[in-house]
Amino acid sequence: MSEFLFLFKGGRPLTPDMPQEIVQKQMETWNKWGLKLRERGQLVATDRLADARKIVSGKTMVTDGPYAEGKEIVGGYMIIKANNLNEAAEISKDCPIFEHDGTVEVREIVKMEM
Repeated sequence: MSEFLFLFKGGRPLTPDMPQEIVQKQMETWNKWGLKLRERGQLVATDRLADARKIVSGKTMVTDGPYAEGKEIVGGYMIIKANNLNEAAEISKDCPIFEHDGTVEVREIVKMEM
């Protein structure tokens, strides 16, 4: 079994001005999905990413923006176990981000010896 990275892009981000019931419902949906994957032995790790970011281009160029369009911004990730890329993509189809017009980029993790 291999490991695959889900990159969650776009969707509706959680913001401080959102009504608490919307935030709670969105978090419950994500938690339910993650628990289902954990129970199946497929979930390895997952986290949401902070909004603050820096873009580094080369050794001297660091910017605070501008950034890609909202639909291209990575808001979180998940590492899962699957037999192949097709199976990993199939697993991603239940992701709650699709309820908010987001996308999931699915990539196989290639282990490197260091």
